[in-house]
Amino acid sequence: MNLVVNGDAESGPGGSAEPVGSVTGWVVAQGAPALVGYNVGAGYPTPADPGPVRRGSRFFSGGESPRTALVQDVELPRTGATGRAAVDASRVRYTLTAWLGGYAAQEDGARLSVEFRDAKGTPVALSVLGPVTAADRGARTGLLERTASAAVPPGARSARLLLVLTRSGSGTSNDGYADGISLGLTATAGATRTGGRA
Repeated sequence: MNLVVNGDAESGPGGSAEPVGSVTGWVVAQGAPALVGYNVGAGYPTPADPGPVRRGSRFFSGGESPRTALVQDVELPRTGATGRAAVDASRVRYTLTAWLGGYAAQEDGARLSVEFRDAKGTPVALSVLGPVTAADRGARTGLLERTASAAVPPGARSARLLLVLTRSGSGTSNDGYADGISLGLTATAGATRTGGRA
């Protein structure tokens, strides 16, 4: 089960390269993102470029802002196999996944982080994905999958997702791209407290 709301940029306004003022499920903390359709063309990723196999019709981009940031707070389950008792006994693992990328040889990029917090909102663990560099992409427009998995830290009650899309060079377009963002939990008898970074 994916705990992220609208991690695939399919809901709400968008579909073109024009920035939007709001994004379903996310708080726009900085800049103005665009939810670009894979059919837009004009140098943006298309269905023929690297990206999620089961992609939807659009993806996140940084719009025209030098730095665009989206935030989403997720409450972790209270009960069940991945609920609080299991978390506190180190019996729950998380898997953070995102497809991150950019345009051609440019270094505009995307970074996704998840920060687990306790009941008071104090951070107790952090995991970061990306950015995917132009070298990683072979100087090709597209998105590559990045993932991290580790034990949910005991005491964690929520998770804050932060997607940052950054323009590194000149021009007006922020070509940091993201799609397929997910955060899943798995019950396990032998989870250990390790961090993940990719």
